[in-house]
Amino acid sequence: MPLEASFQSYKLTFKFDAGTSRGVLKERNTYFIKLWDQDQPERIAVGEAGPLEGLSPDYNNLESKLKILCAALHGHPIPQSKEEITAGLNKFVSQSLPSVRFALETAFYDLLNGANKVLFPGAFTEGSYSMPINGLIWMGTFDFMKEQIDQKIAAGYNCIKIKIGAIDFDEECNLLDYVRSRYGQKISLRVDANGAFKPADAHQKLKRLSRYHIHSIEQPIPPGLGKSMSDLSLSPAIPIALDEELIGISQSNHKEALLDSIRPQYIVLKPTLLGGMEATRDWIRLADKREIGWWITSALESNTGLNAIAQFAATFKSKLPQGLGTGQLYKDNLPSRLYIDRGRLYYKP
Repeated sequence: MPLEASFQSYKLTFKFDAGTSRGVLKERNTYFIKLWDQDQPERIAVGEAGPLEGLSPDYNNLESKLKILCAALHGHPIPQSKEEITAGLNKFVSQSLPSVRFALETAFYDLLNGANKVLFPGAFTEGSYSMPINGLIWMGTFDFMKEQIDQKIAAGYNCIKIKIGAIDFDEECNLLDYVRSRYGQKISLRVDANGAFKPADAHQKLKRLSRYHIHSIEQPIPPGLGKSMSDLSLSPAIPIALDEELIGISQSNHKEALLDSIRPQYIVLKPTLLGGMEATRDWIRLADKREIGWWITSALESNTGLNAIAQFAATFKSKLPQGLGTGQLYKDNLPSRLYIDRGRLYYKP
């Protein structure tokens, strides 16, 4: 059962201008790694490498790295277990290529389970279990964001995540005030600053945001400012969720050092940016040991990557809403068995 491998690029176009504190997204490129048994070329397993510019360590020159990987995989025995998958990842892909590790890991699991896009068979893929997810609100004008909020809540979401940090802070507070005034406390509010606040005024902004009973704020200040982030985590204003802070940390002892020095209330886990699902599982193990909450989030992958992340997340059966509602972002997304109903993510068998 010797392996064969190839890859292809794919352009995704957003249905709208997706605003973040790092800029506006209109389209993005992603890559698919394809694996098959040379003796059964009709059964093709697929994994997605979708690095993000400015965030992913492996964003630049990815095609040349994928060519090298596919050549190295040629003729290699197909992994027959979870342990062999992990060994294959460590053999073929450096820790410095997190999105490629995620893609290869996804394709390995797909191939192991028959190349039918079921990576983790169980209650979720059988259709008997669904996950709560947050409704994501993209940046834009006040009216555009307000419209998104009303649509998400009308669709049945009870947890809303609002990206902040790019428009006027007073307007963002007015938006949160609108949610509380109209919908009361029945809606759980998360905000994501993507590192937009300056350490000098972060405490003041968090104190003001606390009026709106915020569940958590993701990455209020830029990563790498450990002492300042630790101070924010010790503040009673709003629980802190680390996001970008986790990128580039692959060794367990380094992960432990980060969690112990900052002591966040939550961590946000994106397998594409962290080096795959087993790397994410390691973060979860360390967080659980320290009673740090967590949730798993997609990072603008196509439905191929989202499918893998959703199936992986479902194995934990967490009661916290996950960040897996990005499948409806693109005009030209790929077909998917995932669907959303009343703020929960389902898989149609």
